[in-house]
Amino acid sequence: MKYTLLPNTNIKVSKICLGTMTWGNQNTEAEGHAQMDYALEKGVNFFDTAEMYPVPASPDTQGRTSKIIGTWFKKTGNRDNVVLASKIIGRSSDYSAHIRTTGITSDSIKEAVDKELQRLQTDYIDLYQIHWPERLTNTFGIRDYKHDPNDEWKDNFNEVLHSLEEQIKAGKIRHIGMSNEKAWGAMRYIEESKKGLPRMITIQNAYSLINRVFEGDMAEVSIRENLGLLAYSPMAFGVLSGKYIKGTAGPDTRLKLFPRFARYSSEQSTEAAKRYLKIAEDNNLSFAQMSLVFVNQQPFVTSNIIGATSLEQLKENIGSINITLNNDILNQIEAVHAAIPNPAP
Repeated sequence: MKYTLLPNTNIKVSKICLGTMTWGNQNTEAEGHAQMDYALEKGVNFFDTAEMYPVPASPDTQGRTSKIIGTWFKKTGNRDNVVLASKIIGRSSDYSAHIRTTGITSDSIKEAVDKELQRLQTDYIDLYQIHWPERLTNTFGIRDYKHDPNDEWKDNFNEVLHSLEEQIKAGKIRHIGMSNEKAWGAMRYIEESKKGLPRMITIQNAYSLINRVFEGDMAEVSIRENLGLLAYSPMAFGVLSGKYIKGTAGPDTRLKLFPRFARYSSEQSTEAAKRYLKIAEDNNLSFAQMSLVFVNQQPFVTSNIIGATSLEQLKENIGSINITLNNDILNQIEAVHAAIPNPAP
């Protein structure tokens, strides 16, 4: 395994992070435990969860993922061997209204942290993240920003950092990060932290061969401000494994079970994926591993969040850390990107 530091800390994390959002829905508790056992054995010491998981969000399953991690901690005693990340949802929508209907305030952060600690059976979270912006902006597959003058959101960056600081001082969280954020929001948090407040150290955004929008303004922010990317959906819901293109996806795969997740399934995305698949095959590479290695090699990536529903997938994904893409392969990838740029924002 390869390791890096969480920005502005001395916390060493694996370049591969274990994503957990299928546990409690597509995966059982026993399967989640087996994945954590294997990942830790292979040197993966960084796990990511959220109060909302598993996905898709549901009142019946909310919090199950973290509970599965909690029972594993209790069974194995491995809490101190893991760097643990979790998240709080932003302003509520119909999708997540079962969790809370208020925005991010001191009270909602305290409540969310306390409940998550109970589920996880721990007394601290290493990295606590804002799951998505509360303001209306272009996230989750929306390509361009279009201002909505009727947005009721009020600037609360300072309040959020003050509220998170309370939890840091209480010893419940160690560091903070953001997720699904844009360049303006990232810089607002960074500027507010200069007023003696905790600093956001990571940003967890989608990044893959078919979604490289992070390379716009956010890549510069990431490198110049030392804000590490935790890349999620590097496999684009399995599209970049080739199983949907080849017709080998089983009935229990994510896009078969949950067709609402169409972010990576447009005609352009499929065409780009076909071209990337050919590059992998021409170079005797697993398409999944080529897709993951591309993310691993980016200079702004702190850790690559992989998710798997089977140990076989997990082994292949973790194995990507031992592969390097040469300049010829990277140039072939760039040619496809130039022809079909960011088909799945």
